[in-house]
Amino acid sequence: MRKNKVAVFDGHGRLSGKGRLAVEKDGNPVAELSAEHIVLATGARARSLPGLEPDGERVWTYKEAMVPSAIPKSLLVVGSGAIGIEFASFYHDMGAEVTVVEVLDRVLPVEDEEISAFARKSFERQGIKIHTGAQVTALEHGGKNVTARIEGGGEGAAITVERVILAVGIVGNVEDIGIEGTGVAVDRSHVVVDEWLRTGEPGVYAIGDLVGPPWLAHKAMHEGVICVERIAGVNDVHPLDLHNIPVCTYCRPQVASVGLTEKAAREAGHEVKIGHFPFIGNGKAIALGEPEGMIKTVFDGTTGELLGAHMIGAEVTELIQGYTIAKTLETTETELIRTIFPHPTLSETMHEAVLDAYGRAIHI
Repeated sequence: MRKNKVAVFDGHGRLSGKGRLAVEKDGNPVAELSAEHIVLATGARARSLPGLEPDGERVWTYKEAMVPSAIPKSLLVVGSGAIGIEFASFYHDMGAEVTVVEVLDRVLPVEDEEISAFARKSFERQGIKIHTGAQVTALEHGGKNVTARIEGGGEGAAITVERVILAVGIVGNVEDIGIEGTGVAVDRSHVVVDEWLRTGEPGVYAIGDLVGPPWLAHKAMHEGVICVERIAGVNDVHPLDLHNIPVCTYCRPQVASVGLTEKAAREAGHEVKIGHFPFIGNGKAIALGEPEGMIKTVFDGTTGELLGAHMIGAEVTELIQGYTIAKTLETTETELIRTIFPHPTLSETMHEAVLDAYGRAIHI
């Protein structure tokens, strides 16, 4: 920021009138700023549930889970979205006995159903215990442990663990930033914006985890670019296309996706063509000792448009960008089939999954 001559004021900012911002620290005023355009980027924090409030010691949010003083011997993760599964996978790899409880009927519920099922089988083979269609109804503290009451999912039991991680979503930081009495609207704790990140208050914008999903760092960065370029009057600015945002989960095996799931594509009225390719059919995956994985592609059967791509396996969080570029360029199956993928690489699985959608796969 110094290199780009950005002035930084250390303190708590609060809107204080049209085009004005008050900054204070420890109750003392730091600065009174004015600007034609003000961007809110206060982020979000972990959501808690009644009766399951975190205490920072035995019941953690992602903040405490990032900096543990020691690896617990046993761990319960409440929620199996990206954050929950990442911590479950990491702590299991570090030697903890891990249990995951998810209220919905499958883990990684925003991912394609086939990927979710593949992931669950992989996690359970590793030794992670998973309860879906279940919920933790109470946490009872006792000594150095926590006892969790679990209901549903065929369970009606209690488990005792050293630590609990709550991964049940996030809440936007909308409190005490001066939006009361302004045109800034809030929906379920997140600020409402239009395609240019404008709020309902003229001259006030919002970006990042403070606004709507997906709540991802790379999405937040692009929102910042779009917002500021629009303010600066750059001509070639386009709104963010949510269908072109890659989603990555850094567990083992990794999970990545972009665009519509098969179910969402069918519900949207598309006649789809679906392709699959397993990592076990890829020489590089076998050579790496990482033969567990799968690539799935979703195409519009009429136009050939790539509607979505879904991946699980080694380094798929790197590979997904190939499909993201293809979607951004509005590529069809014709261009992807004609594209030459280098050998031996994991990326060959991506080509084969395209070919398979059209009955032309070679290596299965």
